[in-house]
Amino acid sequence: MNSIHHIYIALGSNKGDRLKYLQDAVDAVFTQIGKINAIAKVYNTPAFGFDGDDFLNTCIYVESNFTAEEILGKLQQIEKSLGRERSQTDGYQSRTIDLDILFFDCDIITTKNLNIPHAQLQKRKFVLKPLQDIASKLKHPQLEKTVEELLNACTDTSEVEAINIWLKNPAKQFDFSKYNYIAIEGNIGAGKTSLAHQISNDFNAKLILERFADNAFLPKFYEEPQRYAFTLEMSFLADRYQQISDDLSQLDLFKDFMVSDYDIYKSLIFSKITLPEDEFKLYRKLFYLMYKDIAKPDLYVYLYQNTQRLQENIKKRGRDYEQNIDDEYLEKINSGYLDFLKNQSELNVKIIDISERDFVNNRADYLWVLSQVCGE
Repeated sequence: MNSIHHIYIALGSNKGDRLKYLQDAVDAVFTQIGKINAIAKVYNTPAFGFDGDDFLNTCIYVESNFTAEEILGKLQQIEKSLGRERSQTDGYQSRTIDLDILFFDCDIITTKNLNIPHAQLQKRKFVLKPLQDIASKLKHPQLEKTVEELLNACTDTSEVEAINIWLKNPAKQFDFSKYNYIAIEGNIGAGKTSLAHQISNDFNAKLILERFADNAFLPKFYEEPQRYAFTLEMSFLADRYQQISDDLSQLDLFKDFMVSDYDIYKSLIFSKITLPEDEFKLYRKLFYLMYKDIAKPDLYVYLYQNTQRLQENIKKRGRDYEQNIDDEYLEKINSGYLDFLKNQSELNVKIIDISERDFVNNRADYLWVLSQVCGE
């Protein structure tokens, strides 16, 4: 996963349906740039530097994987899509939407296209007032003063008045409130860990990750599957039991729900493929003895990817012991999962075909997957 950056963006409009342009801009930032953590109040303020209608201004706090240059390009495209017409001459003028990067992490960036922190923000009350709503203690990396201190010292005498209207955070369309525990499953390389990470970060979930990387038998199994299959599956059985029983029993009062990148029943699915029939029967008895009291997920998400995409992902992540996995083994795993899910009347299952999606690198695909997870 790429680094997550913390960005503060100012939004303003004084032309046409000002509130609609602000809301449309917020929606577009969420769709194209990243998670919106906070939206300030909307403030009314006179036009600055020219005669025109009053502005409505606000600020948003965004988390994104994009660079500052990439975000600038996306903001300019959003402005253009909302009817912003830039003049070739310098000077202020009415506009449907104005989007400016105020802060990008604690970075100081000076290029031909960017000046971050925004050079004028400490002089503009219509920027500092909404910014104080969401980041009063944020310190300016050059001036070494907080936003609150900058506002108190600001000599701008413009009237800036909060209006009793709030913009909607588009993240609210994804409702996870009906779930206490979501398990995300899929074949090797399907992206279940990446999706669990993204949901945990964006929706305040406790993250439960399978500790497969610590299993010393996994590389040996890929080299000599017949010799190490039973040992591997038994070690996974014990590890998963210990981890899931501990994690599910430890409530986190500061998290809204739990999301894991595996479900305990994957032990049965993989062992049925890797073990001889007599060993599988023994394994299955042990499985049900151990897991009979473990809580089932409220939602079981299966990420389906075709074999070609799985192989591409496996090669891309570069784990040495996975590089010789053949197509037949991956196809058996897919079939094993689908056969298992067909017979699960007690599980709330959603199968999502992501073969043509890249939710790690394409935000639109990620939002599509969220809509499938949260949809009825």
